[in-house]
Amino acid sequence: MSESAAPASELRLETEKKGPDQVLVRCSGRMVSGTSPVLQATLRPLLSENKLMVLDLTDVSYMDSSGLGAIVGVWVTAKRSHCELKMIRLNDRIKELLRMSNLSSMLEGDQEYFGY
Repeated sequence: MSESAAPASELRLETEKKGPDQVLVRCSGRMVSGTSPVLQATLRPLLSENKLMVLDLTDVSYMDSSGLGAIVGVWVTAKRSHCELKMIRLNDRIKELLRMSNLSSMLEGDQEYFGY
């Protein structure tokens, strides 16, 4: 199966409210072109009702340029909604993808959130 043909079921998102205006989203699976619409459709509505959204990427096994593009799109929407978007617990491959794209300082959390 090619990377771009991944079914949306390959990405699972679990949201947990962490306060009146904070949400943790545990992501697992693959962030690729086939799952990017699900990612955006799930995250964007949460931005207007939260001041902080933290994406826990512990169980994300793969991210391609489409997945990265989806994250950047959500980040832009977050900024417009006055919501801070951070990613934590990235594997080395995703960290390298962010570094090569010059996005690591924009998206990667420099601290742990919610007692992690």
